[in-house]
Amino acid sequence: MATWILNALFANGSSDALETKHLKVQDGKVAELLDAGASPDTTGCEVIDATGKLLSSGFIDMHVHLREPGFEHKETIASGTRSAAKGGFTTIACMPNTRPVIDAPETVKLVLDKAETEGVVKVLPYAAITKNELGRELTDFAALKEAGAIGFTDDGVGVQNAQMMKNAMALAKSLDMPVIAHCEDDTLVEGAAVTEGAFSRKHGLKGIPNESEAIHVGRDILLSEATGVHYHVCHVSTEQSVRLIKLGKSVGVNVTAEVCPHHLVLSDEDIPDSMDANWKMNPPLRTPRDVEACIKALEEGTIDIIVTDHAPHSAEEKAKGMERAPFGIVGFETAFPLLYTKFVKTGRWTLDFLLRRMTSDPARVFRLPSGKLEPGAPADLVLLDLENEREVNPETFLTKGRNTPFAGWKLYGWPTLTMVDGRVVWTEENGINQA
Repeated sequence: MATWILNALFANGSSDALETKHLKVQDGKVAELLDAGASPDTTGCEVIDATGKLLSSGFIDMHVHLREPGFEHKETIASGTRSAAKGGFTTIACMPNTRPVIDAPETVKLVLDKAETEGVVKVLPYAAITKNELGRELTDFAALKEAGAIGFTDDGVGVQNAQMMKNAMALAKSLDMPVIAHCEDDTLVEGAAVTEGAFSRKHGLKGIPNESEAIHVGRDILLSEATGVHYHVCHVSTEQSVRLIKLGKSVGVNVTAEVCPHHLVLSDEDIPDSMDANWKMNPPLRTPRDVEACIKALEEGTIDIIVTDHAPHSAEEKAKGMERAPFGIVGFETAFPLLYTKFVKTGRWTLDFLLRRMTSDPARVFRLPSGKLEPGAPADLVLLDLENEREVNPETFLTKGRNTPFAGWKLYGWPTLTMVDGRVVWTEENGINQA
């Protein structure tokens, strides 16, 4: 059955004004777009009245941790995809640092099968660059691509050996596949929990220096130039990394990059003296100067896309304190409201800019068919309430994780309905659609 979404607001790329339109969904795709003055024939169709709500392509998150297999106490593919749907995400790419690591075709298949039977959004698995992410031996890239992997990364750890990374890039290039890098020089970060900055000095903690990230960024841009591979930098957080990526792009290196909401809205100076480990993440929260550098890099296109690095942990794990707790925070259910409230409501960004960085730009970077609101595109859609202010309440999250520094923040821009391939998978009123 076809569905008409009536009276929806659409972002206009050429101005801040919103346009009202009607959109028809049929056979899992966007079938028709009509101006507000038209009278669509809704006979025999389901009708969704979107009056007052913004309609966007579903968000695309190219960096998430679903934890399954192996860490189901933190998250499962079922709980993670439901959390993603609640946050307006319709396509997510999951990292391979599970147990077992996603380094063999059968593990890729396990993730895809679980996503098909238990998930509610599209799941794209990355495979590991090295076996068990130990940095010693390359995985079988060709077999992993054949099984359904969309790229190669040892996320969670940096590939420390330059020759190993160069070999990986050359092999990925031969298969027309991207290499996605967690950039971190281990010799500079051992035993550190926060960035080298105001908070670390105040509390006498060992700090993670900016160069620990930037050294690998610079190295890998040179290796990408030598091999021609598409090289994508994970969760950029430092001014130095931004400078290197900008230089790489300027000389024609095929380098792209991502940034997380928390690295755009928080700095190390915001971390509470309580040493709450819900503020512990990797990369860590950096200095205000780094934050502004990342914002400007996203605005000018040096950084291409926004991701969440959704990383759920159990309450018991995060209760171990800043020095002993694992790195990571959850991100699906707060990403758009945070950025809309911080940057669009304040007038720094246009709505269209934010939407592009979360939809069409990740689709472009990773050559995905989604991310567009036009006839023939997949009907992966989200309705958003831009006017209603609500408080972040971790107890209402659909993710298993409650590890967020944003509890109690009052935000605008909450999703109210999410649709994947023309099927409503979550609504504000009814929750997850299990049918």
